[in-house]
Amino acid sequence: MADAAMTPADALGIVDRVLERALPGEQLEAVLGWAATTDVRAHEGELEHFVAATEVGLGVRVIDDHRTGISWAGVLDDDAIDTAVAEARDNARFSSSDPHAGLAEPDGVEPQRLDTVDGALADVPTEAKVDFAMQLDSRLRSADSRMVGHEGADYGDARVIGAVASTTGIRAVEQETIAQAAIWALASDGNDVTTGFGLDSGRGFADLDADNVVAEAVGRATALLGASKADTSRLTVVFDPYVTSQFLGVVAEMLSGEEAVRGRTPFADRVGDDIAAAMLSLYDDPHAGDAPTSGAVDGEGLATRRVPLIEGGVLTGLLHNAYTARSMSSTGTASATRGSHRSAPGVGPRVLTPEPGSLSPAALRASVGEGVLVQELAGLHSGVNPTSGDLSVGIEGVRLRGGEPAEPVREVTIASTIQRMLTDVVAVGSDLRRFPWESSGVSLAIADVTLSGN
Repeated sequence: MADAAMTPADALGIVDRVLERALPGEQLEAVLGWAATTDVRAHEGELEHFVAATEVGLGVRVIDDHRTGISWAGVLDDDAIDTAVAEARDNARFSSSDPHAGLAEPDGVEPQRLDTVDGALADVPTEAKVDFAMQLDSRLRSADSRMVGHEGADYGDARVIGAVASTTGIRAVEQETIAQAAIWALASDGNDVTTGFGLDSGRGFADLDADNVVAEAVGRATALLGASKADTSRLTVVFDPYVTSQFLGVVAEMLSGEEAVRGRTPFADRVGDDIAAAMLSLYDDPHAGDAPTSGAVDGEGLATRRVPLIEGGVLTGLLHNAYTARSMSSTGTASATRGSHRSAPGVGPRVLTPEPGSLSPAALRASVGEGVLVQELAGLHSGVNPTSGDLSVGIEGVRLRGGEPAEPVREVTIASTIQRMLTDVVAVGSDLRRFPWESSGVSLAIADVTLSGN
């Protein structure tokens, strides 16, 4: 089946076959993932890399007497399914008992019908996909005399089907397509070499714009030419939408029930408290039609829903899968994630969205006056302690003087805490941007951040 086209009905049929192996008294869950992908890379006028692949996998989770076992298979014949189910049972026998272990159960919320498939993607010729990557390559080299190369001009797309069914009554399937393009540019003025990326994404080929990808890469790379350290000071930083999406992704991890259960977030017991500036609201919006990561069901097959996290600066709740909700005696939010069919459900947002403000990027910078526009964070995850919220990361960007971009800066760090940065938000931009990952971004100004340089 991996090499042939699969349909959602095929996927449901396979997970149904797995459930037929369930024994009385045990909980059994089957998860199927199928994907057909294309990856193209062009470099210096040549096709450097082309891969078209199809892969499929089946995950099995058995819970018996509060003990959980997981197994998986890469083929879908009856022998392979029998083996996967048997191994999951064996693994459960040797696991520790957990009183909160259990599969998700239907909660009465029906999945919404979402437009997550671009049917035209299947008809795009391979030659057109290759040509798109080649166009990125050639247009970058001719876009600006300071462009000296790039690390890769990439096009990729995927059609993905996921199905999950369980003995608790879950039965769901979801299909989606995604297409994305990116380039990592190298710029030089003869004395300095800098890098900058451009990217675009959508549900289909027609959503991509090569000119926008190249323009973004050129702008980011050339803006940093001649960058140097800045003097140490306390100032206001302005995150661009890309940086904000990275920052909020870390915040979302700290608002996860999984981290709360493990005692690794300072927000575990603060639901109902003011944790951010009143102008900041943050929610998971899995049904956002313009987001390439939107979806109708979560990793456990429950219908996704809008989940408010921060409203007017107040923490309104955490993200939960079935296990964390049960562990914390909380209401589930259908926020189960799965890295693949091999993994147990984790917790995370589908389309993390900050509520946009009213200021354009230029108006937001003007309101700040003096500060730093941050275009890149370095070492974000290693530079954040999720338990304490301490943050110290390297940045690249440009100084803001009188609200206008001025000299570029790099080899500097910013330091604060996530808690302090959330409360020190002083402006939220109107420029909401989606990305091919689960966090969206806007321009975001945060005051009183320590910048360490000279």
